[in-house]
Order: sequence, then C-alpha cells, then structure tokens
Amino acid sequence: MSIPANLKYTKDHEWVSIDGDVATVGITHFAQKELGDIVYVEVETLDQTLSKDEVFGTVEAVKTVSDLFLPLTGEIIAFNDDLESAPETVNSDPYGAGWMIKIKIADASEIDTLLSDATYKQLIGA
Repeated sequence: MSIPANLKYTKDHEWVSIDGDVATVGITHFAQKELGDIVYVEVETLDQTLSKDEVFGTVEAVKTVSDLFLPLTGEIIAFNDDLESAPETVNSDPYGAGWMIKIKIADASEIDTLLSDATYKQLIGA
C-alpha cells in the first residue's frame, strides 16, 4: 500500500502536502480502498474559512457516504474541479490527480499535530 513519506496524514485518513502557507488535501490510498468505487465528491465550502477537524465536504462511494475533515484551520481556496466529471480519479491516483482541496493555512503550528508517514502506517497496520 502506497504511503508517501513526503506527506503528512490525519487519523481520519486525509493526506496533506504543505507548500509554504498552502496545503493540498486528499484522501489516502487506504481510505479510497476502504470506501470502494468513488462516484461523487462534494465540496461546498470553497472560499470559506473553517477550523481544523470541521467537515469540508463528502465523498460518495458505491458502499457509503463519508465526511471529509479539514486537517488544518484555514480558507479553502481551491477545489479540484476535475473530480466533478471524473471522481474515480480519487481511486486511481489518490496522491496525485485525485487531490480534493487547497487550503490557505491560518495556523502553521497545527502542522505539528499531523501524523508522519511512519505514524500513519502504524495507525492502519501497514
């Protein structure tokens, strides 16, 4: 199972890539595998500022609908529009083209609360 070492993770199975004061967020390979075939990604929080752990959207799979939790406090500045017509990209490329949102980070100290790849591997038993 792919768990890139250059990313940060949450206990809720989101991954985070940090570039300056912008974080790109998606769901992990483990999460998409557990969900199954993803058929819809909904994010209605674009341009809103939310707190860490607030729900920023949902992902709908054949089996279930799951909330998506914001890993860091900040403003949601971008949504991956490609997911509207091709939500299955989250299954095929969760760490690349399947990214979901970009956040302008409000509190950089929260980055320290994210999990390392090693800690995330322990969490999922990989």
